[in-house]
Amino acid sequence: MKSIQCLIVDDEELARALLQNYAGRLPLLEVAGICKNPLEAMAVLGNHPVDLVFLDIQMPELTGIEFLKTLNKKPLVIFTTAYPQYALEGYELDVVDYLLKPFSFERFVQAVNKASDRLKNHSGTPQPPAETPAPPPRKTHLTLKADHKIHRIPLEDILYIQSMREYISVHTPTGRIMSLGSLKGLEEELPTDQFLRIHKSYIVAVNKASTLEGNLLHVGKEKLPVGSNFKDNLLKALF
Repeated sequence: MKSIQCLIVDDEELARALLQNYAGRLPLLEVAGICKNPLEAMAVLGNHPVDLVFLDIQMPELTGIEFLKTLNKKPLVIFTTAYPQYALEGYELDVVDYLLKPFSFERFVQAVNKASDRLKNHSGTPQPPAETPAPPPRKTHLTLKADHKIHRIPLEDILYIQSMREYISVHTPTGRIMSLGSLKGLEEELPTDQFLRIHKSYIVAVNKASTLEGNLLHVGKEKLPVGSNFKDNLLKALF
């Protein structure tokens, strides 16, 4: 079975990582490239023609729509965006599907199946739809070693997590637990729909955040700093 060669184009690192993760779970897809902007995508397409592009719309220098209009030979396109107002223009550009962030793996598979059907009809060679593998068990707690003990911390109890050099500090309504570790490693472990990085030193529980005051985010009784590189993602996710 011929795989679908796909390209991921998104200026947000978390969005690129999520798409790469989703694509890696489908044997039908083969990721030919991952690009931070349309200019990188042009270089990839010049050397490696692809069947399908997962394309963000709002990007600096050149939007996804502007980029698509520059292509003479257009691959199939699935828009991945946080902005619903471009749906009509996407329809006029004959894109395969329009995934509105944040989207689930199930919705991603539906879009891939549409692309597979189009490729099948175009080539005349039947391709089986992408199969949905069983999702991994949903993470419900963190396990940390601290004070010569092993702590099992339910995710629903976590307010925020702070980086303190080589340690991480997990804050809950009843106190905090400090353990050796990195915030980056923990970020990759936590569910992205429940936790959000807001600063180089802080991850917060999405449902515990209440108010944004300038560059301070209210989480429980605390006011945590929001880094300039993380503020746009915070606004999109919470406000």
